[in-house]
Amino acid sequence: MSKNLKNIEMKTLQLKFLKILRFLGLSVIALFAGVFQSCEETFLDVVPDNVATIEQAFKLRNEAEKYLFTCYAYIPKNGDAIYNIAFLAGDETWIPPQDASFNSFAFDIARNLQRSTNPYMDAWEGRYQGGGPADLYQLWDGIRHCNIFLENVENISRVPDLGEAERLRWVSEVKFLKAYYHYYLMRMYGPIPIMREVIPVDASEDQIQVPREPIDSSVDYLANLLDEAAVGLPPMITDTQEDLGRITRPIALAVKAELLTMAASPLFNGNEDMASFVGKDGSSYFNTTYDTAKWQRALDAIRQAIDVAEANGAEIFYKEDVSFDIEPITQTKLDIRQAVTERWNREIIWANPNSRTYELQRLAMNAVDNTTNAGVARRALSPTLETAQMFYTKNGVPIEEDKTISFGNITTIREAGEDDQYNIALGYRTSVLNFDREPRFYADLGFDGSVFYKFDSGSNDARWHYEAKNKDYGGNTDAFNFNVTGYYIKKLINWEQTFSGGTPYKDYAWPEIRLADLYLLFAEVSNEVNGPTPEAFQYIDAVRARAGLAGVEESWTNYSTNPSKYTTKDGLREIIHRERNIEMVFEGKNYWDVRRWKKAATEYNEAIRGWSVFESTEQAYYQIRTLYQQRFIAPRDYFWPLDQNTLIQNPSLVQAPGW
Repeated sequence: MSKNLKNIEMKTLQLKFLKILRFLGLSVIALFAGVFQSCEETFLDVVPDNVATIEQAFKLRNEAEKYLFTCYAYIPKNGDAIYNIAFLAGDETWIPPQDASFNSFAFDIARNLQRSTNPYMDAWEGRYQGGGPADLYQLWDGIRHCNIFLENVENISRVPDLGEAERLRWVSEVKFLKAYYHYYLMRMYGPIPIMREVIPVDASEDQIQVPREPIDSSVDYLANLLDEAAVGLPPMITDTQEDLGRITRPIALAVKAELLTMAASPLFNGNEDMASFVGKDGSSYFNTTYDTAKWQRALDAIRQAIDVAEANGAEIFYKEDVSFDIEPITQTKLDIRQAVTERWNREIIWANPNSRTYELQRLAMNAVDNTTNAGVARRALSPTLETAQMFYTKNGVPIEEDKTISFGNITTIREAGEDDQYNIALGYRTSVLNFDREPRFYADLGFDGSVFYKFDSGSNDARWHYEAKNKDYGGNTDAFNFNVTGYYIKKLINWEQTFSGGTPYKDYAWPEIRLADLYLLFAEVSNEVNGPTPEAFQYIDAVRARAGLAGVEESWTNYSTNPSKYTTKDGLREIIHRERNIEMVFEGKNYWDVRRWKKAATEYNEAIRGWSVFESTEQAYYQIRTLYQQRFIAPRDYFWPLDQNTLIQNPSLVQAPGW
């Protein structure tokens, strides 16, 4: 086929898809800038050389496989601080203002700048998601590819050289991806159109202009789709050379567990604030009557997901191959960090190899001596003071509840002694807030004076530490790459990090779901169904044990000013929410949790604070500085707005409340 003829046929395809894609209300500008370019870049990546029609793409296995991998290509890049909404849209982490280090549209959301014209982090239109105004990263396009794939590969007369078992696996993978992309959009937008099948190119206007659907029926459809996917998926990856990163049965069941937990949570279950969120025909998108059965359904799904994952080798990770002699506290901190950063470890249920973490680690890392330049350790991702205060004391209870330790005025300075030397450099002076904290505090956070253990430390547990006041080797001496709070993210940095030559960071596939995540979901949902039970404590305590903490009952009984807190449903709910915030910090979970719990109006209406990081003396550095006063308007800010052009293109759509 000549190049000119091929281009003519491709343009014809694009014009046909123009009509189809308008069902979602994609603006003409976004469509021409995004979808057409996507057709040339993504679709042609799928279709082999000299083939320009979908029919040709599904004639042989080799070509169909390329289409399969394009369906995978739309999995969001959650291992990238720019693309992962949850990294910077909430209050966990802050970055330098005026895009000094890098540009994040999620950070614009955190600063109350979301808008209904060209919304930020707009997965509906595929714009303003990190790479610029026209990101070309549109999940509806991914869903369309999934539906095209299913329509062709489920037809046994197509792809004749594709075996029955492989056909079932491919179909199951794409069913999962289709469900996941819908679920991802639902977290952002609430009720959405559910695209069950491909819309024909000759469809009527009524068929094209698809409205949102009620939450309950949408959840039912997606849960059933995930069940269908799970049946045909392998229980684990056996060909680790070729198949790592492909979807398995535990992944499908874990996402179903997340979906149903979201649907049972206060934002979606009996939310009276959404009573006015109705379709053009007056039909309600939300059932405003609270339904306890939704929690039971979620509990059953989480139990199944855990059982299947554990049956296929998943377990809480402990790093057992350290060849150096290190202290028990150092080992615990390594267990915590490597549960996230150890490649394909047994705790990770779903890792996404298309979302790498080299740049993420570079944005998190700070210098550990005076030879490191800011370009290699950019230190821009800055945990807030609130995040630092969130972690427990060494006794496993909140700092405001511990009856044996008083932090008093956190601007008070204290000197590290021998008992502190594996967490804080011996003799170093830092805030009292940084003493007597749980192992996850020291594993996940860096700060002025904190010890950083990594592979090139060898048996010297305290070889490296941060010195982070202004003009120190880890201070803010760079005009663009600097820290704004005085805290640093250690959790996301693989322990094989080194500045001594070669590649500074060991890349790893982003862990989308860990077993600890499911354990804490189980504890949360079990408490909602049955209240405090031994089974709920079993799962939360398994996560706490890896973190070097005693169980909930023991810790609260012995150390809390509210020793009976864990004995009530409300009290245990509060404990589990905080446990989940701590364990899943910096993993892109907490932002969505705070929203589904309907706590955002409280959490995101507080000041963002940090230390006075541009000061050089102890007394001046350890003064609290307000960086920003957040503002969250409820219920408006719980769901993303649709772009105004989207509503014009598709009159069947309605805007989210408040926008």
